[in-house]
Amino acid sequence: MPSAAELVAILECRDSLAIACHDNPDPDCLASALALETIADEAGIEDVTIAYGGEISHQQNRAFVSLLELSLRALAETDVGDYDAVAFVDHSQPGANTELPATVRPEIVVDHHPGDPVEGEFVDVRVDYGATATIFVEYLEELGIEPTSRLASALLFALHRERLDFVRNPTAREYETALAIYPRADLELLDQLYGSAFSAPTLDAIGRAIATRQQRGSSMVATVGRTTETDALPQAADYLLNLEGVDTVLVYGVVDDAIRLSARSIDPAIHIGEAVSDGFDELGSAGGHHDMAGGRIELAAIAEDVDPDARDLLTVVGSRLPKRFFAVLEPETDADDA
Repeated sequence: MPSAAELVAILECRDSLAIACHDNPDPDCLASALALETIADEAGIEDVTIAYGGEISHQQNRAFVSLLELSLRALAETDVGDYDAVAFVDHSQPGANTELPATVRPEIVVDHHPGDPVEGEFVDVRVDYGATATIFVEYLEELGIEPTSRLASALLFALHRERLDFVRNPTAREYETALAIYPRADLELLDQLYGSAFSAPTLDAIGRAIATRQQRGSSMVATVGRTTETDALPQAADYLLNLEGVDTVLVYGVVDDAIRLSARSIDPAIHIGEAVSDGFDELGSAGGHHDMAGGRIELAAIAEDVDPDARDLLTVVGSRLPKRFFAVLEPETDADDA
């Protein structure tokens, strides 16, 4: 397992660093980027940029950026080639889940998601960990860097949002890590983050998911339709998972020119990451963990015979996508509308 000292040794040889978050970054990704920025500062790098693709639309994520005063840049406005090194945090695959092209190969990768092996000067991918933030807290402890209240608050919120709030297969490390940084966190700030309000478009998207739900056995598929709120998909999936008799949920929607997927499962017999990959990876990029997964499918891959701007696009997608998902989970049974 790579050490934090090895990471610092690589950073000390650089004058600039671009930290690339995955598209639509969540608190685990953003807090990890902030922690890496702190370590880079300690290593003497003066020019550090945290950049992301997509949008930050989840209300708590927007509040996270605002209240913690994170300095972020859009990847579309960032020439990573101008930096001495590029780091991927909370993702690892070049060209996947990021606006950066596959030709961009990071020197540094820190992640906890499963995926194909990647090359780099420093690669630390721990799939047996529940959050990337956990890895960075270990780095800080190993290096003797005491996190500021701002950083501790970011990391603690990330740990809760990624694993602890939903008890989604957290490892003992997440609890231990949360306990370690709890004394330095600003609990009033965390209260503000949890109290952030839904936007109207997010609430509308969740409402569409509730209205369109289809159930087969204990599995459910729903759509948010067309939306600009990418983060509404996982929120809708989390909400529908609370329905009695449901233990596996897939929510999809059309965002810009692609179909976005978000899936959740509390059934120990189902590896939802593998299920989503089996059903949709050939059409785009899909996969994830035992309990949560996501994906992106080009519209042409599932509705190649329909104009992307046509009204009946959602009808076509709605007739094909749920069938693929149900076929992977329960091929022997029939679907019934919930």
